[in-house]
Amino acid sequence: MSAPESQHNPAGPIADAAQLFGDDPLTRRFAPIFARIAEGAVQRERHRELAYAPVEWLREAGYTRLRVPQQYGGEGVSLTQFFVLVTRLGEADSNLPQILRVHGGFIESLLENSDEPLRERWLTRVARGQIVGGAISERTGVTSNSVRLTQTDDGWYLDGEKYYTTGTLYADWVDVTAHDGQSDVRVLVKADTPGLARIDDWDGFGQRLTGSGTARFERVQVPPDHLYRRYHACEPRRNTLLTLYYQALHVANLAGISRAALRDAVAFTRAKTRTFGVPGESSPRDNPLVHRVVGRLASLAYSAQSISASLARAIDEVSVARREGRTDEQTYIRLDIQTFQAQQIVIEQTLQAATLLFEVGGASATSETRRFDRYWRNARVLASHNPAIIREAAIGDFYLNGKAHNERFGIAREELAA
Repeated sequence: MSAPESQHNPAGPIADAAQLFGDDPLTRRFAPIFARIAEGAVQRERHRELAYAPVEWLREAGYTRLRVPQQYGGEGVSLTQFFVLVTRLGEADSNLPQILRVHGGFIESLLENSDEPLRERWLTRVARGQIVGGAISERTGVTSNSVRLTQTDDGWYLDGEKYYTTGTLYADWVDVTAHDGQSDVRVLVKADTPGLARIDDWDGFGQRLTGSGTARFERVQVPPDHLYRRYHACEPRRNTLLTLYYQALHVANLAGISRAALRDAVAFTRAKTRTFGVPGESSPRDNPLVHRVVGRLASLAYSAQSISASLARAIDEVSVARREGRTDEQTYIRLDIQTFQAQQIVIEQTLQAATLLFEVGGASATSETRRFDRYWRNARVLASHNPAIIREAAIGDFYLNGKAHNERFGIAREELAA
């Protein structure tokens, strides 16, 4: 007797496994949108079609306001709920979580800010659908700041250039770091302001559609109320979850890539009628060696998503403790280490899954029409944002000597009066 028809549904086992991770109304609400995004992922990759339409679908569905508290017009979902959706979105197209990563970080920074008028002004804009991109990083190093903010008789102006400006091509606002001659400043610039050029010259071999290229500022006028923070470097102190948010989002996105590798391995294998090295027509889905490959892929995807979910819960718990005044420096140091540990394993497992996918199909799996290679390329680029060997050494030093890591990104900033 043949197996029931439901067992031949390519989404069946994946959907069943997914119930362990967020089979709730929020996940079901976004499932059709993520499916629509996934349908066009290969075409966008093959033709370098920027993901303007998928970003709009997400905006219209309310994805970009999920973390905004209800009092400002958002939905106020927890980080645990949100990162489940990040993984599903990463499964559909890992460019999308990266495109909106700075936008999410901007929301998290406002949630930690005690300036209520500032929170009200910008969180309500986000709740209405406006998206924020970033012009923070430099090609020349993490401590440099080549963009200058100058004041003249007729106002404030930005001049200079940033690179790695993820999400700016899709954004309504650009969050810019600049220097005014005395201190560093954060400035929000409307994306259509004259003198601002957003250039799609990102040349990485992965995450090609994230808009992570150049932003150039040539006498870009800035209204005074869009200069929202002044700060300078201070002694290392860890009093924010923002850096952890950025890292956890990478972990969730990588977990999504591992799910996509499993999904495509299952669909590809079920459709094949020829097994390598076996004469005549045969079914790879009945081959025990192929069973092993798919079993390994399923295990890797399960592990990556389990680690991501565990990390999200840990950050949520510290977020609650922070609001209640129950955190100290050690709280953040321990959570840093937990995040680094998650990265070590999820990076390794996702890259393994992205390679193992090819073992189910022989040469036909390498067809450009499938672009299975994008999973490894995208995972490798995501992993390269934060060198794993540095993080691994920091973990070892912590366990052996009790030392906290001393990364630039772990150093908070002391704010000055605006």
